[in-house]
Amino acid sequence: MYFNYLAIICLVCAVLCAVGFYKYVYFLSIGYGFAIAGGGLTVLIIALKNGLAQGVTWLLVLQTVLFLAYGARLSGFLLVREIKNAAYRKTLKEATGNDKKIPVFVSVSIWVCVAVLYTAQVSPMLFRYANGSKDAVIPVIGIIISVCGLCLESLADKQKSEQKKVNPNMVATEGLYKMVRCPNYLGEIIFWTGVFISGVTTYTGIGQWLMAIIAYICIVYIMFNGAQRLEKRQMARYGNDKAYNAYADRTPIIIPFLPIYHLNKKA
Repeated sequence: MYFNYLAIICLVCAVLCAVGFYKYVYFLSIGYGFAIAGGGLTVLIIALKNGLAQGVTWLLVLQTVLFLAYGARLSGFLLVREIKNAAYRKTLKEATGNDKKIPVFVSVSIWVCVAVLYTAQVSPMLFRYANGSKDAVIPVIGIIISVCGLCLESLADKQKSEQKKVNPNMVATEGLYKMVRCPNYLGEIIFWTGVFISGVTTYTGIGQWLMAIIAYICIVYIMFNGAQRLEKRQMARYGNDKAYNAYADRTPIIIPFLPIYHLNKKA
């Protein structure tokens, strides 16, 4: 399982997502992006220092760039949105209990849990090189899938920002939002699907398989839970709007062509 390497990655993730102690929602947003980027970079350093990527160094660098791009895009987008968008700051404040302080032991518990989760999420990359795997086809396929997910997330956020500028009193309904109501969450799932797939030819032993599978299941659950909470807020704000209800009733919430339109009971 290479616990020593995992411990180093976990420590890096913990340090980078500690920004959540300033505002606890950052554990799962800005700190998340920092941790994933830092975790990927840490795997690169570990692999190069210990000579774990001989013959496939190019693949190691490619996967590192993928995680760095993911983290930079996510944290950068969230920081810019919070700084520039007053409406978003207000929504974020309301969603997090108007900056209500939470007990220290709760913050510490969240911090430890997310640091472990982020470590597990980047673990497929570590296992590939620690196990001495030399195959490249499957990981390249996984990287391509992840890039598609990253592009989908980026485009979805861009389209949403543009549509909210035009009509701040309605949810985004055009572009990717005609396909699903949460295309950014769909992109996140696709990204981590690619990461999981990139390691399927290298996982050794039940421990590695469990870590990779549990991390993937957790991120899918978090995305559906996030979509559920978003829908709840939208229903509270737009629930009496006929255009919103018509849009929500005909557009799948997160998975295209899957007829799951609501994750909350309609009043």
